[in-house]
Amino acid sequence: MTDADDGKTTPAKPPARDPRDLPDVSRLVVGVLGGTGDQGRGLAYRLGRAGQRVIIGSRAAERAESAAAELGHGVEGADNAECARRSDIVIVAVPWEGHAELLESLREDLAGKLVVDCVNPLGFDKKGAYPLSVPEGSAAEQAAALLPDSRVTAAFHHLSAPLLQNPDVEEIDIDVMVLGEVRADTDIVQALAGRIAGMRGIFAGRLRNAHQVESLVANLISINRRYKAHAGLRVTDV
Repeated sequence: MTDADDGKTTPAKPPARDPRDLPDVSRLVVGVLGGTGDQGRGLAYRLGRAGQRVIIGSRAAERAESAAAELGHGVEGADNAECARRSDIVIVAVPWEGHAELLESLREDLAGKLVVDCVNPLGFDKKGAYPLSVPEGSAAEQAAALLPDSRVTAAFHHLSAPLLQNPDVEEIDIDVMVLGEVRADTDIVQALAGRIAGMRGIFAGRLRNAHQVESLVANLISINRRYKAHAGLRVTDV
């Protein structure tokens, strides 16, 4: 292409990349910290069922190994540190109360890893669930502050643990909102979400917006209690 003013040839711009083009993540090892809890077990089960290699972590290796044996589909169990070291992607699915302590203890083991935080800081009283204030802004931002040598993203917040663990449910009809600072990292997490039948990963912004995604779980809990449902989210026109 020639510039009309100076006659110089300027290179043509490459075609815009389709945001729906995602990498192949089928060979990556996924660790699930908190893999013996309801959400962690559910994610491990679904990913293992999809053919992903999965390691669940627990404070006690024996507990993780026992839970892994129950899940089947090749899921393995290990203590938290070994789970972190052996995994390419590490999903954090622990209770909010133990979030900071666990991540601090695993800082070295998680260095260089892609970390996916799905923790929802919530409180409960007689009126129901409500979001808690987090000094860093959100659980994901707390994780990023505690893990300076890791690549932290946020995803998998709005999933129903009973649906995840139910072997009779073939597909889970839901979009997973993925947040992070680096497109290559969020692409990987989106692709991982897409490995689960019925799910789709959708980029939803940077980590500074994670508090909105985490807080929305309180609304979904209210919906589920009122309608006796397992409510999720679908993003339209994407």
